Amino acid sequence: MKILIEGETYTLKELRKTFADSKFYHEDGSGAGTIISVGYYHSYEKGELVYMLPKVFMADSANTVFGINKNVLFNIDIKETFKHKAEYNWIRQTSVYFYNSLLEFKRRNKQSGILQSSLSATLNTNINEQEYSFLDLLLTFVNFYKKNKNQILFKHIEYKSQQVKNPNWEKTIRKSVPLLTQDKQPIYNIYRNKKKVLNNEEELLIYFFSILNHFNKEHNLFLTIDKSYTLIKGRKFELLQKIGLSKLRKIKYRYFDDTLRKMYHLCEIYFSQTNTSSIKKKKEEFISVNNYNLVFEDMIDKLFSDPIIEKKTEDGTTLKHLKYNDDGKIIDHIFDYQSLLDTSDIFYIGDSKYYKSDNTAGKVSKYKQFTYAKNVIQYNIDLLNETGNYYTENLRYRDKITEGYNITPNFFIYGYVNNYKNFETSELDEKGDIVKSFHFADRLFDRDTLFVHQYKINFLYVLKAYSQFGNMTIEKFRKEIKNKFRNNFIEFFSNKKSEFEFYEYEKKDFETFVEKHFRKINGKTFITKDEKLILAKHKEDESLKEILNDFKEYELQ
Repeated sequence: MKILIEGETYTLKELRKTFADSKFYHEDGSGAGTIISVGYYHSYEKGELVYMLPKVFMADSANTVFGINKNVLFNIDIKETFKHKAEYNWIRQTSVYFYNSLLEFKRRNKQSGILQSSLSATLNTNINEQEYSFLDLLLTFVNFYKKNKNQILFKHIEYKSQQVKNPNWEKTIRKSVPLLTQDKQPIYNIYRNKKKVLNNEEELLIYFFSILNHFNKEHNLFLTIDKSYTLIKGRKFELLQKIGLSKLRKIKYRYFDDTLRKMYHLCEIYFSQTNTSSIKKKKEEFISVNNYNLVFEDMIDKLFSDPIIEKKTEDGTTLKHLKYNDDGKIIDHIFDYQSLLDTSDIFYIGDSKYYKSDNTAGKVSKYKQFTYAKNVIQYNIDLLNETGNYYTENLRYRDKITEGYNITPNFFIYGYVNNYKNFETSELDEKGDIVKSFHFADRLFDRDTLFVHQYKINFLYVLKAYSQFGNMTIEKFRKEIKNKFRNNFIEFFSNKKSEFEFYEYEKKDFETFVEKHFRKINGKTFITKDEKLILAKHKEDESLKEILNDFKEYELQ
């Protein structure tokens, strides 16, 4: 196995030795090449697995998040101390989840309009829909063995016991050592008889476990295979790879048990791949992505975003049109959840950032995020103007009386790796300062006043969740992060970091009050779903002093 990192440079000599051509890297003219793809590659001729991992796995210019230099990671097959230690099982775990994430991306975007014409340029593979990749086969063999090993062992013992017909007890007692029960009764597990009968089930077990043993040795899987199984090894196994398909097909119609039939099918697929007489034999196989940011966006989107309702404005615009671009770019991750002011809902709008672990968004990204948010606000206002309703009944963006706009929470989400062995916890946490945009600093309830929180999330957790989590687990995660995002926004406004203080109007003559003081309170007030007029006072706003007598302090909750 070899592991390379996207965006990193390696010598051309090493790259040319690893890959059949240069489609996965760019030559820079100085004897080096830069990895431009993220994905999986397998050479049948060399029997070698190669992973091109995302750049988020780089800790600094030379070292990976695994605490291993990128060049050492590339050549792990020749580093005996690394290759054979069980403590490095995490690298196989990372590789499997990573590979499964590529398959999930392929599955989710196969017939979708998300990528449209960009799909062929973004996702490259020579593995057809009906084909097993080498890694698929390896993983399926291992998983099948782990799931069925007790049943397989039982069949093996059953076969051995069937061999004991007309045992030669004199020879058995003379040449075998029995086990003694508590009652001192001897039990023989090795019997001697005159005639051994070849069992077709046993022949299939020999093929299966010989293949499994080959996987185990070649890729250091640390599987424990019962020693009672007969194994074909070395040159005999190399010969079996070439002729195994024809030998297997001679016993094809002798299996009725489901476990054995599945075992047969796996062996058949394996020998089909290694059969040298096959005209369809491939020299290599791969799945690669040149723009991995699209995969990361889809991973975050699957975890964070709610299903989208096809609700159109008069010009045919839907939320889906705002969310997906023709170039494959997902411009936001969006879900509706309880607003910061009351029990109504508001859209939380996010953008995933695919950087190295220690990077944050630049100015351009921040400007784009504000544009995304304003587009979603306008979409809802268009629906309101045209139909009298928003996207859902409980959404509230604009208050008719004050003409104020509800606060729209925004967030950036970055992938990072803190502990390379942790696939189980999201480690979702705030990262960097809150970014704000406004036309008027003292108008919180203005459609142009927006705040963006920044978060980081454990990339390995996302990697596992993307291909392993079911709908119930994802829904549980969504509830947790929605609540966390809302609470963090409320904390931001409550501890005065936002520079705003909140007050509630104590009288009920809302329309009279608003009409009288509209110029002073424009963009500073909003009437909630439960009929509370809330005023947000900026700490430097002195114009509201004379009207605060009719207000009491208000706490977001």
